[in-house]
Amino acid sequence: MFHIILHQPEIPQNTGSIGRLCVSTNCALHLIHPLGFDTSDYYLRRAGLDYWEKLAPTHYPDWDDFLARNPAHRLWFLSTKGQRLHTQVRYEDGDGLVLGCETKGLPAEIIEQYRESLVKIPMPGDFHRSLNQAQAAAVVLYEALRQLHGW
Repeated sequence: MFHIILHQPEIPQNTGSIGRLCVSTNCALHLIHPLGFDTSDYYLRRAGLDYWEKLAPTHYPDWDDFLARNPAHRLWFLSTKGQRLHTQVRYEDGDGLVLGCETKGLPAEIIEQYRESLVKIPMPGDFHRSLNQAQAAAVVLYEALRQLHGW
């Protein structure tokens, strides 16, 4: 099972879509607070449809609590600051994919501490800052699933 870890997500529609992705792929969802919305938010539930009812995300008050409660996972951090492409990683069952908040990405201290575990998705377009959080989660997760299951 893979783990999707959202560090301080701000947009409920993205989290709802990622929740739906997690249910569809048997992944666990981890939400690191503070969140930019309430989990009873209409838009979160609308994006997650009835999938959200089948999901039991784990909540953490902060990054340190997440690390203390999940010491065994190998973590990969999705960031435009990464040097390694997401396709250059050999994913393993139990790996975690960490995504930062939509407007700021991952905090500088996490980027610095986990520099060797940063991965990026190539974006050859002329104007880009980053992909939508839910799209990025799906792109990398499906590469990991392809590797693991040989799809």
